[in-house]
Amino acid sequence: MYKYTIRAIIICLFFCGQIFAQGRIVQSVNSNWNFHKGDIAAGAKTDWEKVSLPHSWNTADVYDDTPGYYRGIGWYKKTLYIPAAWKNKSIYLYFEGANQITEVFVNGKPAGKHIGGYTAFSFSINQYLNLSDSLSANEVTVKVDNSHNADIPPLSADFTFYGGIYRDVYLVAANPVHFDMDDHASAGIRVKTPVVDNAKASVSIGGSICNTSAQKQNLKVVSEVIDAEGKIINKTEQKLIINASGKQAFDQQQTVPQPHLWSPEDPYLYHVVTRITDAKTGETLDEQSNPLGLRWFSFDADKGFMLNGKPVKLMGANRHQDYKDMANALPNALHERDMHLLKDMGANFIRIAHYPQDPAVLEACDRLGILASVEIPIVNSITESAGFTQNCLNMQTEMIRQNFNHPAVIIWTYMNEVLLRPQFQGDRQKTYFANVAKLAKSIDSLSRAEDPARYTMIPCHGAYALYNSVGLTRIPQIVGWNLYNGWYSAGLNGFEEFMDKFHKENPKTPFIITEYGADADSRSHSMKPERFDKSIEYEVMYHAHYIKQMMQRPFVAGAAIWNLVDFNSEGRAESTPHVNSKGITTETRDPKETYFLYQANLLTSPYIKIGGNQWKLRSGMSTDGATCTQPLTVFSNQPSVTLWLNGKTLGSANVVDHMAVFNVPFINGINKLRAIGTGVNTSDDQVVDFKLLPTQLNDTRIPFTELNVSLGDTRYFVDDKLQQVWLPEQAYTKGGWGYVGGEPLKSGGGRTSMGSDKDIFGTGYDPVYETQRLGIEAFKADVPDGKYEVTLHFAELQAKSNGELLVYNLGNDAKQTATVKSRAFDVSVNGQSFINALGSANYLEPQMAYSTSTVVVAKGGQGITIGFKPLSGQTILNAAQIKKIY
Repeated sequence: MYKYTIRAIIICLFFCGQIFAQGRIVQSVNSNWNFHKGDIAAGAKTDWEKVSLPHSWNTADVYDDTPGYYRGIGWYKKTLYIPAAWKNKSIYLYFEGANQITEVFVNGKPAGKHIGGYTAFSFSINQYLNLSDSLSANEVTVKVDNSHNADIPPLSADFTFYGGIYRDVYLVAANPVHFDMDDHASAGIRVKTPVVDNAKASVSIGGSICNTSAQKQNLKVVSEVIDAEGKIINKTEQKLIINASGKQAFDQQQTVPQPHLWSPEDPYLYHVVTRITDAKTGETLDEQSNPLGLRWFSFDADKGFMLNGKPVKLMGANRHQDYKDMANALPNALHERDMHLLKDMGANFIRIAHYPQDPAVLEACDRLGILASVEIPIVNSITESAGFTQNCLNMQTEMIRQNFNHPAVIIWTYMNEVLLRPQFQGDRQKTYFANVAKLAKSIDSLSRAEDPARYTMIPCHGAYALYNSVGLTRIPQIVGWNLYNGWYSAGLNGFEEFMDKFHKENPKTPFIITEYGADADSRSHSMKPERFDKSIEYEVMYHAHYIKQMMQRPFVAGAAIWNLVDFNSEGRAESTPHVNSKGITTETRDPKETYFLYQANLLTSPYIKIGGNQWKLRSGMSTDGATCTQPLTVFSNQPSVTLWLNGKTLGSANVVDHMAVFNVPFINGINKLRAIGTGVNTSDDQVVDFKLLPTQLNDTRIPFTELNVSLGDTRYFVDDKLQQVWLPEQAYTKGGWGYVGGEPLKSGGGRTSMGSDKDIFGTGYDPVYETQRLGIEAFKADVPDGKYEVTLHFAELQAKSNGELLVYNLGNDAKQTATVKSRAFDVSVNGQSFINALGSANYLEPQMAYSTSTVVVAKGGQGITIGFKPLSGQTILNAAQIKKIY
C-alpha cells in the first residue's frame, strides 16, 4: 500500500531523523533504574523502586475516585559504566522527554536543568565523570517535577500532565570533532529544499561542526543524497579548518534532477548522509543520516492546501500520546501503531496536539506520507511574565530545530484556545489581551525566522469576534478553528454557517478546522441519538454532517478530528470518568463506528464495513415471538450495498453519504451478517449475538432468562465483560415489565441529555448510575413463576457537586443539577420489606454507587413487584436486574 523500501525506513536512535554510524557511539540506557516518588531530604533513608524507562508515576492515580493526581517531585538514579577508552570523547546524556522540570546530576554534581515536558534535551557530562578504571561506575540521578508552575506552559488543559521520564534516554559518546550537539538537542544539521518542482530540486545542507580537541583540525565535510534504492544521486565535499576548541558552520548545495516527489500517496524518501572526515587520513570522525522528502506546498484562502501543484484536502486527526494504564510512557511501537491507524483510515494529516511528541511519531509520518502540524503546549491562558514568555520562545525554538528535517511537517503551531478563559475585567482585561497578542507576535516572528518555508498557525475556539478583536486571527499565516457546533453548542448547521462567515469576512486568510468532535462511550447506543447522549450513533451522525460540509467547500484547507483516540483527562467526569471520549478509537485503540465512516469517505479502493463492531451483543423485545427488528448501518464507498442475514438476502440499499441503513430482523442467538458491495468483489462479515426478550414475559416461545434495565435512560448499554445488555426504560404494561409512576431525572449538569454527568464513585458502570427515575412508585415484571435474583442500583445524583464544572462541560444551555438536602424511602419486594429508610442518612452517599440483591420466589402468576414508599423527599431507582435462577 505504501511505496517505500527497507532502505528508506530511517530509524531514529538519537537526534530526530538521524542514524549514528561512524565515529559516534549511542546506547539507550532505559533499563534498571531506581525510582522514588517524592522529594528526598538530605540524609534521609530512601526507599527505591526498580523501574525501566519509559516511566510515569501517574499510571494509576489518574483513574481512581480521588480527585486530582500526583503533581510533584520524583527521583531516578542509575549507575552507568563508562570505559576508559571514552576519555577523549564528548559524552552526553540525551533525554527524548521528561515532564516538566528536569535536573540531572552526575556523581552528585549538577550537569544541567531543562524546563518543559515535551521537547528533548541533552547535557555534556564529561567534566563530572570518573574514568579512572577500565570500566568506571558513575551514578546518574535525575530529579523530575511535574508540579504546576505559573511560568511553564501548559497552565491548564483538558488532558493530564503526567510526571516522569516518559521517553527514551541515551548515552552518547562522540569523537572530539563532531556535529554540533549543543544546538537545542537538535541534529546540528538542517536539510532544506528551497526550490522543488517536477524538473529538479535544490537541496541545502548546513550546520555546525565542533572541535573539542586541543589541536587545529583539517577536515572534509561530505554530503551525499541517496535515493530509496541506495543509489547516490549527488555528492558534495567541502574542506574546513577548525581551530582548537572551536566551532564552524558549513553550507552545501546540491541538485536532484527529475525528483521523485514525496506525497501521501507516494511517500518516497531520499536520505542525506553527511560525514566529517580527517582531510589527511580519510577517517570518518562523525556521520549522520537525515530523511529527505522532496515536495512543495502552499496554503490558499480560496483553494485550500496545494501539494506539488495539486489541491489536496488535509483530512486527519489530533492525537494525544497516552494509553490506558500506561500514562504517556509508551514504547515506540505504540506511537507508530497510531500513525498506522491514521493511514489505514485514509487520512493524510495529523495535528500533533497539544505538544511535541515522541520522535517515533514524525518518523512514521515521513514513512507513511502523513502531513503534520506540530505545536507547543500553550493552552487556555498565559502568564504575563518574562519567565513564561522566555519558556514559550525556548519551547518553540526547540520544537522547530529538533523536528526541522522531517518532510512531513508543514505547520508550526502555538497558543491553543488561549481566550477560552478570559481573565480579568475592564481595562485590566484589555491589558491581558494585549499581552496575549504580544506573545503571539513574538512566537510567530521567531517561527518565521527559524523556518521561513513552513507556515504558522494559532488554533482558536469558536469565539470569532473575540479572537478577531484581540488580533489573533491576523498574526499567524493560518487560522485554526476548534468548532463544536452540535456538541458544546446546539445546532449542527452552525458549523457551516461559521465557516462561510469567516471565509466571507477574511477572504485572504487560509484556515483549518483544527478540532471537532462529540463524546461517545462505545458501550452506549441509541435508536434516537441526541446531543450529549454519548451514544456511538450520535457521534456518527455528528461526523457525517461535518465531513459533508467540509468536503463541499474548497476553501477549507483541511480538518483534524478531535481526537484519534480517547485520552485521559483526570478532571473529567461523565460516562467515562477521567477520559475524554471524543476519540474515533478507544483508549486501547479499538475503532468506533466513526472510524469506519472516515474509511468509507477517504479510502479510494473499494470499501465496505458493517457497523456495530462494538455492538455485537444486542438485546430487544420481540412482538412476534421470533425476531426483533433493529437498524444496522453499513459503511461503504460503493453506490449500493446488499445485506444478507443467516444466508438470506435482506435486499439492497443505496449508499447515502457513505452509509446504507438496513432494518434487520434479528433472531434469538447467533445472527450471521454479510454485506456485499454492488458490482465489486468486496464484502464484510459480522456475527451478532442477540438476546431476545418476549413482550409478554410468559411467552413460552422465548423462555425468560434475565432483564437488565437502566431507569431514566433511552439508551442501550452493552457490557461485553459480563455479557449483559441494559435496556432503556419503559412504562409497565400488563404481562410485560416497566416502571410505574415518576419521571426521569432531566435537570442535567453540563454535558448530558439525561440524568447527571457526575463521576459516580465505586463503579465502572457510570452510565447506568448516572440516570434514574424520580418519584417511582413501583417496578413490575410479570415473569413466569420461579425463583429469581433481584438486584437494585441506586446513586444520589442530586446532592451538592463534589467538584467544579469543567469549562469544557459548559455549553450555552448548561445547567447545574438540582440539589436535595435529604432523602429516605422504603423498598419492598412482592409486599415484603426489603430496605428500610434508604437515603442520605445511610447508604446513599453523594455520587456513590450502591447496589443490593435479594432472592424472590414468584408464584401464583403474580410476577415480581418492587415497591417504593417515600419517607422524605422523592424515591429513586437507577437500575434494576431480574435474573431467573430456576
